[in-house]
Amino acid sequence: MWNVIFLGMVSFFADISAEMVYPLIPLYLTAAFGATPALVGLIEGIAESLASLLKVFSGYVTDKYQRKKTIAFIGYSTGVIYKAALILAGSWIGILGARVIDRIGKGIRTAPRDVMVSESAEQGQTGKAFGIHKALDMAGSAIGILMAYFMLKGADNILDYKRIFLISAIPVLLALAMFLLIQETKGERCPQTREPFWRDIKCLDGQLKLYLLAVFLFTLGNSSNAFLLLRAKSIGFDDAAVILLYFVYNATASLLAIPAGKRSDKVGRKRLLVWGYLVFAAVYLGFACVAKKLFMIALFALYGVYTAMIAGVERAFIAEISPKMLKGTMLGLHSTLVGIALLPASALAGMLWTEFGASAPFLFGSGMSLLAAGLLFFLMKGGRSAC
Repeated sequence: MWNVIFLGMVSFFADISAEMVYPLIPLYLTAAFGATPALVGLIEGIAESLASLLKVFSGYVTDKYQRKKTIAFIGYSTGVIYKAALILAGSWIGILGARVIDRIGKGIRTAPRDVMVSESAEQGQTGKAFGIHKALDMAGSAIGILMAYFMLKGADNILDYKRIFLISAIPVLLALAMFLLIQETKGERCPQTREPFWRDIKCLDGQLKLYLLAVFLFTLGNSSNAFLLLRAKSIGFDDAAVILLYFVYNATASLLAIPAGKRSDKVGRKRLLVWGYLVFAAVYLGFACVAKKLFMIALFALYGVYTAMIAGVERAFIAEISPKMLKGTMLGLHSTLVGIALLPASALAGMLWTEFGASAPFLFGSGMSLLAAGLLFFLMKGGRSAC
């Protein structure tokens, strides 16, 4: 499991850097450029979707050339460019460009990193391995958010935001240094005449196909987390307090990720996935109705419970039932489907908020989550790869 821990530490430092910045983006957009919720949603959706195609391509290249460590390193390296782009941005278009760079990096690194986690897991403990990785990932997020909170608390102008962007580049360098400790399992390179992966789609596990469909439908209602931060601000939380709420979410997810992964090893992935979607539906319904600050704090904690139940478990599920030579491709395809759905999801959430009020996007998201949970509960059955 040491390799899993080292991979987790890469994500730990990278997420300290990322989350020092991410919760500030919607606040910075509104403070510096007067952005509306609709524009925030459009920026997040475009950034995710433009980079989404790279995710399946990265997974395909990972399977073909077995250069998992190198590809992941390149993906994490873009974090430095992202921070520089934020500092230099002079308009919302510049912020959009920076977000695209960030998402491209995530698109490149996600599949090869997840394949390495899967290959480093001990027999029968894939859920635990992904849980350990997710716990370290979310712990880094929590620390990054807490750092942003204390830095923003004393901020009183736009230059203070840029100072935080600059400082956030330091943990990225530490993440890149951690690659020196990671051992890569080398597989055989695929022949140059290998068939494109889409021609082998018939070989995929029926459960995997169903889950990818459910993920796509679910994501149509799961808009950017930026809307959760804007929702908290809409009921009276100031900018610094909003960031502290995001810390509650990440800390909760970090604490519960390993127990959730272990639980999925014992009771099966399906049960955790269905319950995770049901928890999400309840959380989004709460965001639609919330009026009191104490209730909002509880919702952010419960959102962390959902993340712990889903994030690591779904990767373990995909890694286990994908054909061996398509493991990276399928992990990348999962991320691609999520990215593609996030453009209409975030754009639609912004429009619903603007036209019908703050509750509308959360009611829609709750309904889509219930639909996805129903698909998995009633239709997901046994079955393995046909190839």
